[in-house]
Amino acid sequence: MHALAAAPPMSVPAPLRRALHLLPLLAVIALLATPPLGAEGSATAADAACGVLVVWAVVRVLRESIRPLSRTAALVMGLPVTGICVAAMGAATPGTAVAGLGRYLQIFVLVPLAVLLLLRDRDDFRLAAAAVVALALFEGGVGVVQYLTSTGASYMNEDIRAVGTFGASDIMGMATVVSCGLLCSVGLALDPAPAPGASRTHRRAALACAALLLLPLAVSFSRGAWIATAVAACALLLLSGVRRALAVLAVIAAATVVLAGASGSGTQLLQERLASITQVESAPDQSVTDRYTMWSAAALMWRQSPLTGVGLKGFPDHRDANSSLALSSGSDTAGAGAAFKRQPLLSPHNMYLLVLSEQGLLGVVTLVGGWAALLVAGVRRLRLTRRQGAPMDCALIANGLLIWLLVDFFYGDIGGPSTAVTALVLGLAAWWALATHRAARP
Repeated sequence: MHALAAAPPMSVPAPLRRALHLLPLLAVIALLATPPLGAEGSATAADAACGVLVVWAVVRVLRESIRPLSRTAALVMGLPVTGICVAAMGAATPGTAVAGLGRYLQIFVLVPLAVLLLLRDRDDFRLAAAAVVALALFEGGVGVVQYLTSTGASYMNEDIRAVGTFGASDIMGMATVVSCGLLCSVGLALDPAPAPGASRTHRRAALACAALLLLPLAVSFSRGAWIATAVAACALLLLSGVRRALAVLAVIAAATVVLAGASGSGTQLLQERLASITQVESAPDQSVTDRYTMWSAAALMWRQSPLTGVGLKGFPDHRDANSSLALSSGSDTAGAGAAFKRQPLLSPHNMYLLVLSEQGLLGVVTLVGGWAALLVAGVRRLRLTRRQGAPMDCALIANGLLIWLLVDFFYGDIGGPSTAVTALVLGLAAWWALATHRAARP
């Protein structure tokens, strides 16, 4: 009895404690693979998990009774609230204002802030990045099966477009997740000063994951994701060092050749899709024509109200009055278990123009300016970390994801079940750029 009474209580292993601490964040990542809770366009399980994540972060801050943010972090993370609230006051109806305000605060303020507050050190960051890679491998695997079995979304009259579990209504969802997972893998593999305990096996596994994710990214047929991933990967290679960059480029080139050769009859479609990137001005298809037309419409909306824009979610109401006859009635979606549907064009598919048209110059300065501040601060801290000889994997991943997002915003915007990925990317970038304590705990 005395021996039993004197025995020390069983301690929870450190990896398990870390996983429990990050459970709300890991739940958001895992639930991204689930379909919407109700009708198409409704909230998803990942959105509900985002709410839990925000509450969890607030409770943690209150329990620890610490100053959670520096002045710089509070300014950068809180500045977008001004432009969003002003634009909400200019919305067409109170319901539209509330819906738009909640969505923008969730994606650009609350969830990134919760991620910033929840992550304690580099090990927490690495676990979150590994979860993103795992989600990307799952979604990519589903996408490849869709491509090989012709059960994906419709593309060129064939059901071969890989969309993962996001369905034909969110054709960019799988490409977004796979791109983020690929960049996380590249960042983990490129670190010239790996963390203690990181072996060559871990880095080779990260490279293998990056190579595997190239195929689902290719068969997503998403030109915007291809361009953004290529730009971000090149930026990571340059930031990590020239020698390592050359070695990784050689591996990626070899993997690309092998995977392209294994893609069978789809190789011709991939080549045509790649060639279409250079033909967007000389011979644009209807999707590119629609995009150009909506870009022009967004610019006209901004000219009408340059300071505050037309209000949150106001683009659809003002689109037809500012568009030419070249704009089609919508885009066709089908396949991946869904019937044929005409999808309305509700945004300009350019986040910068969407902010400019709906929030005006005030929104651009506060929201886009905050993203620029994150990038500048993140790169500065990366250079400082490099001079100190500390592990750079977190810096590479955070900056790579942010660069990807900022480039992808030229070809897309928020919307659909995969929108929570945007909030997670901004949160990881904010943690690296703005967090006060980033040293790994013993």
